[in-house]
Amino acid sequence: MEACHPSWKPKVTSYGAMALAIITLEAFPGMWINAFIVCVLCIAWVQKKTLNSNEKILLLLGFSRFWYLCFSWVYCSLSVTYPNYLFVQPTFQLIVLFQTFSNCSSLWVSACLCVFYCIKIANFRNSFFIYLKVKTDRIVPWLLLASLLSALAIGIIAYDIAVTELSINHNSTGQGNFSKVSGKMGEIFFQIYFIYGFGFVISFTVVMSSTLLLLFSLWRHKCKMQKNSMNSLSMDAHIKAMKSILSFFIMYSINFIFLILSLIPSTKEEKYVALLSLIFLYAFPGVHSLIVIFSNPKLEKMLIRIISCVKCKDCMK
Repeated sequence: MEACHPSWKPKVTSYGAMALAIITLEAFPGMWINAFIVCVLCIAWVQKKTLNSNEKILLLLGFSRFWYLCFSWVYCSLSVTYPNYLFVQPTFQLIVLFQTFSNCSSLWVSACLCVFYCIKIANFRNSFFIYLKVKTDRIVPWLLLASLLSALAIGIIAYDIAVTELSINHNSTGQGNFSKVSGKMGEIFFQIYFIYGFGFVISFTVVMSSTLLLLFSLWRHKCKMQKNSMNSLSMDAHIKAMKSILSFFIMYSINFIFLILSLIPSTKEEKYVALLSLIFLYAFPGVHSLIVIFSNPKLEKMLIRIISCVKCKDCMK
């Protein structure tokens, strides 16, 4: 992203304007999709006074993704149009804190969702696996709490890095020279991305392991059903969960590749590669949440109801 020159007047390049337009088109629908998930589950929570484990995970996932897209859009819009309002204390540090916290929360809670599907649907005779299946409802809240605390810890580290580096840059370049300060922001974000990239690798490993275990369970269950020449509801559950997890796994893998590309200094010089990485990284939270909606009967039914109501109103006009 291009920064302001020292006169503090906004200078938007064609590349910056295009990047901001694309991010806006991705961020706002993504925020709407995740806000929809949060609203539906909160209404169900108020009505039933409780949520099951799957709904707890989806609620936290939608909440974290909504705020990640929100803070990311604020950062991108300010960095392109008015960097003089961004690269100052404490605005920049707070955006870094909340963006890192919400992004890490989203990544690890989505990994928890894959683990939940694996434990609830896969069938293994291992005693530890059986114990996890029985204790799932007790384990999920602790997993979510651990995810939030880990994300908060990484967010605080990112905040500390931003405070230190921004202070050094201001002291070395002088107040108001935002072209030099913003030019060094890539170094700060490289350190931050490297930190939560470690957590991303862990969550990716968890997702991959859950997918492979569920695939193996599906294959074994299918062989048994073929021998007995019988159909099973469990088989349908396996296939439905596998479609959801496989789609997430594929998207997660592509997201991981683009995250690695965004960490490589040489790719940052290639604007089209950087733009492509940016497009997918911001599309992932909204697209996967849309897949989650269509794989959940309650969310899908509510979405269809809302769309039908909107169509009815349009017809009445």
